[in-house]
Order: sequence, then C-alpha cells, then structure tokens
Amino acid sequence: MEKKSFDIKKLTSSREMSLVLILIVLSLFIQLRNSSFLSITNINDLITNAVMLSILAVGMMFVLLIGGIDISIGSTIAFSGMAVALILRSNPGIPTILSFILGIIIGTLCGLLVGLIIAKGKVIPIIATLGLMNIFRGATYLIADNQWVAAYQLPEGLKAFATGKFLGINNMIIVAIVVYIIFAYFIKYTRTGRKIYAVGSNVDAAKVSGINIDRIKILVYSIMGGLSGLVSILWISKYASAQGDAATGIEMDVIAACVIGGVSLNGGKGTVLGVILGTVTLGILNNALPLINISPFWQDAIKGLVIIAAIIINTITQRTMDRNNLKRREI
Repeated sequence: MEKKSFDIKKLTSSREMSLVLILIVLSLFIQLRNSSFLSITNINDLITNAVMLSILAVGMMFVLLIGGIDISIGSTIAFSGMAVALILRSNPGIPTILSFILGIIIGTLCGLLVGLIIAKGKVIPIIATLGLMNIFRGATYLIADNQWVAAYQLPEGLKAFATGKFLGINNMIIVAIVVYIIFAYFIKYTRTGRKIYAVGSNVDAAKVSGINIDRIKILVYSIMGGLSGLVSILWISKYASAQGDAATGIEMDVIAACVIGGVSLNGGKGTVLGVILGTVTLGILNNALPLINISPFWQDAIKGLVIIAAIIINTITQRTMDRNNLKRREI
C-alpha cells in the first residue's frame, strides 16, 4: 500500500486556510515577545474591539463582491448614531431594541440613497460615496447643531448593552455572531446570494442570464447601510456618546480587513469566513503592536505591509486553485 505523505499544497489550497496558518504563526511570535498576549483578558478585549469592524467588513464584502466600493460608511455611522441619540435625548424611555431598529432603518435609508445614485444615476461608486461621505458628515453636524450627545443624556439600558453579557458572552459578540450566521447563509445558500457573486464575476453574463443588475446594486449598498446603522448604535453604546466625528476613517480598516480576508477588489470572490479571519488579523495587529513596543510611527507601515503581503498570498492561492480546477476538468 502506498504511504500517503503530508502535502503542504493541499493544506494551503484555500485562502481561509492560508490565513489561519498566518494567524497561528503571528500569534505565536507575538506571544513569545509578550506573554500577556494570549491571556483570556487580552483575547476578550481583542475580540470585543474587533466586533464593530467585523460587522462592517461583512457589509463591505457584499459591496466588493459586485466590484463596488463604499467609503461613506464612517459618515453613515456618525449620522445614524447622532440621529438616534437625539431621539433618545428627547425620549429617554425608548427601549434599547427600538434604538437598534431605528439605527438600522436610518442606515439602510442612507445605503439605499447610495445604491440609487450608483445604479440609477450611473455614477462611479468611488465618486458617489465620496460625495455622500461629505453630505452625511455635514448633515450629522447640522442636526446636532455641532454639539455632542453626552453620556448623561443617553438611556442607561443602551449604555449598559455594550458591557452586558448573555450566557457569559458579551452582547456585542452575540450580535456579531448573529450577523455572521445570517449573511453567511444568505450569500451561500440563497438565489440572491448567487446573483451577487454572478454580477461581480461577469456583469455581462449576468445581464444575459436575466439578472437585474440595478436591483442587486441597490440591495448590496442598502445592506451596507443597514449594517452601518447597526454599528452606529453599538458605537454610542460602547463609547456612551454620539459625536459628529465618530468613525472617521474607519472605512480604510474595513476595506483592509476584507482584502486581508481574501475578498477580491475586482469582484466575484470572497467569503464571510475569510472576512472574519481578515478582521481578526487586523485586530491582532492593532492590539499586539503596542504590546511588543512597536513605535506608533511604524504601526501603520507594518499594517500596510501586511495588507500587501495578504494581496500577494491571495493572488498566489487563487492561481493555485484555478490551476487545480483546470486539471480536474481535464481529467
């Protein structure tokens, strides 16, 4: 009987597995430099801090899958959070669950506007979202009269949500897990999910097959907006305030998490699992670089190098997968 040998190519034949290996090596390296890195307390802090980024990354994955981009999400978070915070300031008796519903509705409307401008107005995504980024941010300052909503003006129930637990698990982590399950199922097992992949893989073929391209574009940007609205409430719960400059620049980290997780900027490729792993990788870097005494001036440069390395690894892995698929077809 022929003895089976260990095949590293099989082990690294998927983007997700390659990223898992990188995470293991990275974690071991950091642990050797600082023994507190893998402590339960630090891991809990790392995961909790990465929750909002991971939720946004799931939404961004949908946008990138169709070959789009959305750099207005930080402003959507600020606007949705401020709008809900102002409502809560005037009506402190509103239940926490209703706060989340309001945030999701406002965020979805913002995303719907983005989708309509891109799909019906035929505006390039980067231009449309750049313009709306400034509009939403300006609107945030206008509705708040350039002021903050402070902690004492927010309901105690909402402020307690971010630190509360259910079955011993932080509430924010539970929200993230629910989001992962819903959207992992949606993108993989529903007809609409397959249409999203089809649009990103080949838009012309998708048109020929009868897929309504505009409807898909509006849908994915609405999803992105809705998840931004969800995060806006988590944001004001965690930081116990609503500010006009909230989440400024967060879209760059979100896009980076997607790229590290194997989502193609050209569309058509990406998974929720990959996005989660990409977010964890970025979260580890944000958490660990200060722990091992890396200068703040070098931290952004190191994250940039990791992103470039991830793109190279994803490209090599994808080529390997394509070659393997081609060989199977020939056989």
